[in-house]
Amino acid sequence: MFEVGNIVTRNSYDNDVVFIITEIKENIAYLKGTDIRLYADAPLEDLSLSDRKDEYMPDCEFELGDRDEYFYMPGKILHIDGDEDYLNKSLEFYKRAGVLAIGKKVKESEIPVVLDKYLKETKPDILVLTGHDAYYEKMGSVNNINNYKNSKFFARAVQIARDYESSHEKLVIIAGACQSDYEDIIKSGANFASSPKRVNIHALDPAVIAVNVAMTDKSKSIDIKELLSKTKYGKNGIGGLVGNGMMYVGYPR
Repeated sequence: MFEVGNIVTRNSYDNDVVFIITEIKENIAYLKGTDIRLYADAPLEDLSLSDRKDEYMPDCEFELGDRDEYFYMPGKILHIDGDEDYLNKSLEFYKRAGVLAIGKKVKESEIPVVLDKYLKETKPDILVLTGHDAYYEKMGSVNNINNYKNSKFFARAVQIARDYESSHEKLVIIAGACQSDYEDIIKSGANFASSPKRVNIHALDPAVIAVNVAMTDKSKSIDIKELLSKTKYGKNGIGGLVGNGMMYVGYPR
């Protein structure tokens, strides 16, 4: 009844998340969220075929003011993602928003290894570090970064980025994935991180933050409550520091 590539939900979880089957072994389906950054597995008998579409569509329209008089230079984004499908979704979102973004698919554990090279090559204003993560409750405290799948790699990468550029105002860093160790990633130097309530996040949530920072004037402070409300899971999924945008405004056009 089921095969690789099918779109399914899990009955035991009230069919809350839509997945694609990536592999089937011995009556177990291995799943990846189509829009939620989540890996899972389930017995085939727990699955239902689904034709649900992602109803969440982030706003990428921005009012830039007097286009006849002024010109606008949004911040440049370097987006490094452990998942190629989610990276491509993010790059398409950046394109629709009119923001220059360079994307790199890198395994989460390898991000600290290659990050310095990519920073020097691209010289971004905004850095997004994401992919997959998970908190393993059985391993112990939520406050121990070693109890997470990939949080230590995100935190280390943030530290490397801060060695490259120490100012939170000159390089805005957005880091983490589903259920990541929010506190440690922020302490490592990120401007924004997931996940304050250790919840799963939408594939585009880091990109939503990045685009809004890129399209906000450098002289204007970002309303952080309003910004977080634009993401799928709000303040439960991502939190961060108050700061300004990364867009230059020039005159005359």
